[in-house]
Amino acid sequence: MNNCTYQLWVERQVYGVAMSKPPGFVDDPEGDEKGSRRANPIDVHVGGRVRFRRMLLGMSQEKLGEKLGLTFQQVQKYEKGINRIGASRLFDLAQVLGVPVQFFYEEAPASDPPPVVPDAYSETPAENAIVQFLRSRDGLELNKAFVRIADAKARRAIVDLVRSLATDDANDNAVR
Repeated sequence: MNNCTYQLWVERQVYGVAMSKPPGFVDDPEGDEKGSRRANPIDVHVGGRVRFRRMLLGMSQEKLGEKLGLTFQQVQKYEKGINRIGASRLFDLAQVLGVPVQFFYEEAPASDPPPVVPDAYSETPAENAIVQFLRSRDGLELNKAFVRIADAKARRAIVDLVRSLATDDANDNAVR
């Protein structure tokens, strides 16, 4: 650890002594990316994949923490990308969650600009919304419950019910 020595500059004032900063002292280190508290996008992605898999298995943060020898608060920090997951811990997570280590990096954001892909092959905003929904708690629970319905007619009826309850711009405009 580096030790820092600061020179104390003193200014005399009417009611006592006040300290001031030495010349050239920078109070706002915004340009310092290393000290920034913003989570790295890869750490956020890996944490999101941990959360996704944990929820898919129906495991609580507390239970995952117990299996790894961690507190649930540490699991929370990993899942949010606040704390970076080390290589050995990632290996342990893969073992506990039953996935290969590569699972955590699937669909990770690229650091380079994405290659130019014709619009016909790119993901549409609607597809992106579907993927985001399926990663949410409601999406996972709905999907897991839906696939357990054995009766094909019942599944079709549920799809029709959801469609009838859903609103879109076309239906909203027709009603008004």
